[in-house]
Amino acid sequence: MHPNPLFRGDDAAADAALVGQIGFGMVFAATPDGPRVAHTPLLMTQDGAVQFHLARANALVRHLDGATALIVVNGPDAYVSPRWYDDRNTVPTWNYVALELEGPVRRMDDDGLEAFLHAAIIKHETHLGGEPWRAEESSEKMWAGLFRGIAGFELTVAARRPTHKLSQNKPPETRTRIADGLANTGASALAEWMRSIAE
Repeated sequence: MHPNPLFRGDDAAADAALVGQIGFGMVFAATPDGPRVAHTPLLMTQDGAVQFHLARANALVRHLDGATALIVVNGPDAYVSPRWYDDRNTVPTWNYVALELEGPVRRMDDDGLEAFLHAAIIKHETHLGGEPWRAEESSEKMWAGLFRGIAGFELTVAARRPTHKLSQNKPPETRTRIADGLANTGASALAEWMRSIAE
């Protein structure tokens, strides 16, 4: 989390929307072999917990059940050029949206993992448009192989630390120029975030 309070948020719905939009993050935890991280698809439940799965061979799997972990979701980010400021006698910076979720983790049983997989498939297939692929198209042998190879987990969120570093410390006209500059250089998602908080 960025230390400047201007860049902090406290909107649980916006945090859930970010997890839903990005759908992917990093899970960090301490292990006897040192800190470890895993990259994984994420799904937030209706009660605000975060579910994910890892390959059973992942170094975190045997340490997560009952542990406290940190999930990081990275939203859009981009370089901000001083050329977009009134006074060019300054330095560049980086604008970004990020979310840290911390809490205890429990391993899901097979039914929980099955429900997670189906929910994740439906969610992501729907976003693609067109005729969705359905889990039922996999053979029993293929699906059973998937289950043998992965483990499902759920993190109960005890702490949320969102950072929305979107030039809130700049005057409105400068922020508009930055958003326009970002949009013109391909960072339209970040520009939209900047415009949404200006409203």
